[in-house]
Amino acid sequence: MPFLQYPSTFGILIVTVLVSVMALYQVPSLIERWGFRPSVVLRRRQWYRFLTAALVHVALWHLALNMVTLYFFGPLLERRLGSRPFLILYVGSALAAHGMTYFMRYTQPEYIAVGASGAISGVLLGYSLFEPLSLIYFFGIVPIPAIVFAAGFIVISASAMHSGKRIAHEAHLGGALGGVLMTVVLEPEVVSVFLGNFGL
Repeated sequence: MPFLQYPSTFGILIVTVLVSVMALYQVPSLIERWGFRPSVVLRRRQWYRFLTAALVHVALWHLALNMVTLYFFGPLLERRLGSRPFLILYVGSALAAHGMTYFMRYTQPEYIAVGASGAISGVLLGYSLFEPLSLIYFFGIVPIPAIVFAAGFIVISASAMHSGKRIAHEAHLGGALGGVLMTVVLEPEVVSVFLGNFGL
């Protein structure tokens, strides 16, 4: 059974779906209480928000997009790293995502970020280190090599950080960079694997 083979991926998926659905339809106050609001973290020392923000989403489509991506790429990376290291990478990517948001947004009292996108970005980048030339189907249609998708993702997120729109691009970028760092720390041989894909 997939759940037994990849317990970290499916454990994260199930918990996130349950908490997000509860927040969306039963306890909407969870979004405010658990969302990542940098100014509140700074003022009230509510450090738990670095993790709880990844469990709540503001819309069903937002939740579905993140969880579908986790469903497809999580098992691939968990198989490479092992269940415990994968969980460490996921949590580390979420912390890196919200860490970047914290340093960029702590002076904005009304700013709030929610969702697992930063952690999912870490998973995508971690997978791309192992399989840079494998094809990712953008919007399920357009085939793009994983490394090209990863590079484009970082460039777009970095350039959009100061757009003023209420999209946490800095969290995507922070999570992506956190995923790269965590993958190398957890599996140093990935550097050789990555270079070997290009005959280096």
